[in-house]
Amino acid sequence: MVVTLILVVLGLLWSGVILWWLLVTTEGVYLGRRVVILLYDLYASRYERTKAYEPLYEARFLAWPIQQRLKPNRAPMVLDVATGTARLPRALMQNPGFMGSIIGIDLSRKMLHYGVGRVAEWMDCGRVYLMHLPAERLPFPDNTFDLVTCLEALEFMNRPYAAIAEMIRVTRPGGWLLVTNRGGSDARLMPGKTWPREKARQIYTEKFGLLEVEILPWQDLYDLVWARKPGDSLPTRARPLEEVWLCPRCHTARMIRNENGYVCASCQRSFPIAKDGVIEVV
Repeated sequence: MVVTLILVVLGLLWSGVILWWLLVTTEGVYLGRRVVILLYDLYASRYERTKAYEPLYEARFLAWPIQQRLKPNRAPMVLDVATGTARLPRALMQNPGFMGSIIGIDLSRKMLHYGVGRVAEWMDCGRVYLMHLPAERLPFPDNTFDLVTCLEALEFMNRPYAAIAEMIRVTRPGGWLLVTNRGGSDARLMPGKTWPREKARQIYTEKFGLLEVEILPWQDLYDLVWARKPGDSLPTRARPLEEVWLCPRCHTARMIRNENGYVCASCQRSFPIAKDGVIEVV
């Protein structure tokens, strides 16, 4: 009887450990995309309180290094993949030297909703757009953005290679890619989802053909990975969304802004702007 009770207790403890690993440590990534999105939706209202981003830290270690890479272009066109609660758009827009525009995309609708409250003033003036859409098929032309970013998200994507390929596709020749690479002890708890530093360098240089790959310590769990797309081109500069957004349905025509949202100039498919300002693409 005692042995049976001990086995039951151990079984429950082990089940609890596994459940914690699946839902908390790895944020549902081994259970599929829908579970990841669901968990972020559930967590969205507490996300900013948990992360406790410090404006001075964000300015010094995120916004300022970005501007140094992009100078002398003070008005770049930026795409932030997996923008969450708009951390990167907020950090850049709060920097007085940044005059560009940013498109932030995410699949967690509630994360975007809470992000709106933090960048609403720049959304109102057409410098920040938040869009509900996936990373693996971006509705933008080749060579569109001066900078494409993806922070603390690749290891939670089902198809990270596809997402990286898309991010590179829409970066202009000579433009920059900025992503994070998860390290530290937590990385070992996510087999098959994280890369050691040198493996990450090899992936970005050999598999994707990027140049000037530099991996820099950033936070306890993450390194910053900077890489430049081969080639050279003039900066694309900040532009309204309708100038760079291709219809997600027909993939060729530009979108036209109307009073309710956006409509395709060719197939007439429409995509509304929700009450909170997020553009509904999914």
